Amino acid sequence: MKLEFLGAAHEVTGSCHYLQIDGTSLLVDCGMEQGADIYVNQDIPVNAAEIDYVLVTHAHIDHSGLLPLLYSRGFRGKIYATQATTELCHIMLKDSAHIQMFEAEWKNRKAKRAGKPQVEPMYNMDDAMGVLEHFIPCSYGEKIAISEDISIRFIDAGHLLGSSSIEVWGKEEGREVKLVFSGDIGHENKPLIRNPQYIKDADYVIMESTYGDRVHQNPPDYAKELARVCKETFTRGGNLVIPAFSVGRTQEMLYFLRKIKTENLLPEFGDFEVYIDSPLAVEATNIFHKSVEECFDEEAREMVEKGINPIGFPGLKTAVTSDESKNINFIQKPIVIISASGMCEAGRIRHHLKHNLWREDSTILFVGYQVPGTLGNHLLNGAKEVKLFGETIEVRARIENLPGISGHADQPHLLEWIKAFEQKPKRVFVVHGDDQVCDHFAQLVQLETGIPSVAPYSGDTYDLFTNVCIQQGSREIIQKKKKDTRMVSNVFARLVAAGERLMSVIRKCEGRPNKELGKFADQINSLCDKWEQ
Repeated sequence: MKLEFLGAAHEVTGSCHYLQIDGTSLLVDCGMEQGADIYVNQDIPVNAAEIDYVLVTHAHIDHSGLLPLLYSRGFRGKIYATQATTELCHIMLKDSAHIQMFEAEWKNRKAKRAGKPQVEPMYNMDDAMGVLEHFIPCSYGEKIAISEDISIRFIDAGHLLGSSSIEVWGKEEGREVKLVFSGDIGHENKPLIRNPQYIKDADYVIMESTYGDRVHQNPPDYAKELARVCKETFTRGGNLVIPAFSVGRTQEMLYFLRKIKTENLLPEFGDFEVYIDSPLAVEATNIFHKSVEECFDEEAREMVEKGINPIGFPGLKTAVTSDESKNINFIQKPIVIISASGMCEAGRIRHHLKHNLWREDSTILFVGYQVPGTLGNHLLNGAKEVKLFGETIEVRARIENLPGISGHADQPHLLEWIKAFEQKPKRVFVVHGDDQVCDHFAQLVQLETGIPSVAPYSGDTYDLFTNVCIQQGSREIIQKKKKDTRMVSNVFARLVAAGERLMSVIRKCEGRPNKELGKFADQINSLCDKWEQ
């Protein structure tokens, strides 16, 4: 029984862990890297066609975004996730494919004029639609036997609608090992969704450390702080532009904006309008409305029972089509614009930044974590000018950050989560944190709990029976310019993957009647003859 760390090892994004139990291959998360790349990630050690199961902790792209690529390379196994995560992935993975195809088309127009080679998106809409057919929605708290030797259970992690920690029980050679994958652990007292739930026992724990070196400030009254920023911006005559993740953060902002309206916290501008400019955010908001019973906290459920929409209010408008999005920039009065992506790396937010960054009367308000290397991070760190759509834009707008609005638990809450284990694990593996944060938090966990703790690197592989690292990945920091992974030409890679899938199918045919095997061999040879000619 082996556990290999592939992604989000000494890095924050690209979560992926490979588990091998009695000949069964399983991934926990299959996420896309975002922002600057520090370490080269180890490839999945088997071809995609040989992966039997994927467990998804939540729908964020850095945990689910490479599932369509896995499918394009031959994966046809089962994907287990909560009901809400399944529904959110249905919109987020299609949106990711759309963005990549759109950007590839845009780059290819430029490449054609310059006489450069054409590029392909990492995956396309067919891949996204194909992999979605393999999702199996699950309920919180239900222990599910996914095979004779493996059982799983999803526990609410309080990070995002449908987010979970995952318990995994694996049997091999008559011995059982239990692993707990924390997923992303939420900060307590978030609007709408429940607090993280604790787990009592495990042999091994794989836990995140995004804010393992930080203590969140005492949370302000977010509605009052947001009302203050609105008032200052509207008084200057500008727009308040909020880059926000379409799923989670957008709905939280709607919750606070509704509170501003209902409690009359902005009497001078009581009829202000709010525009959600993201088709994905609009669809995600509908999923929030459908997930009241399973995912909402007690306060939000009580509001719904009283007929109150916790994320709806007069003056809330949506922009779905591109024309509706463009028309927002012709509105003459001050407004609030909530648009994706939350880190300003893609999507419609970049158009709103282009129209507002140069305006001294406007405000850009960040309400979420900005990965180093992203445009959002550059703006937060005082960039004087940025480049958007080939044009240099001078930054004159006020740049603000609303502290405390975080989807991740801080250091004290992370420690509280791991200390809740009544049966001490044999080891804690610390992942999903910046390079030095992972090491620091692993040392802190060991000091505070007495549990042996380590921050593995990509490629590190552990024997779960002996609790020993049997293979080390590379520790070398790669100084290189980050590739635009969405634009990698992968047509030949898809062909190689198809061949590997064919080999996987052939191996599974052992023991079938000779007549069937002979017919299959003849079909393969006929195909080879055609292409050799």
